[in-house]
Amino acid sequence: MRSRSSARYVPRRPSRHSVRLGCQIVRERDFKLVSEEIVELSEEGALVVPRFRLLTGENLLLTFMAPFTRTFIDAEAVVARVIHGRRLGDPGPSLGISITHMDSAAQALVKSQLTFLPLVAPRRRVLS
Repeated sequence: MRSRSSARYVPRRPSRHSVRLGCQIVRERDFKLVSEEIVELSEEGALVVPRFRLLTGENLLLTFMAPFTRTFIDAEAVVARVIHGRRLGDPGPSLGISITHMDSAAQALVKSQLTFLPLVAPRRRVLS
């Protein structure tokens, strides 16, 4: 058995929560509307349904209403992952976006509201 001192510390990822939220996500370079729906949300990112194909690394501007409130949240994000929807268990074509900047008050509000939403089960097996 390994002692705790020899084990590598791996920071936990924020939990993902299932949600259907209307939003407006636009590409920063030309302000073209990218998405109008968030399907999963975490403190650090979201899974969204895109209107057209994008590449990883594209900068985005995100606006959505915090769950269970009437407060709009504005954030800057980047496309972190493009999901083509071909693998078993994929939700269909979608984009994983990583939030790069959000006001600290907005971040606290989103974090507090996520506790009321159901968790998303991992789609892939975790290797140990």
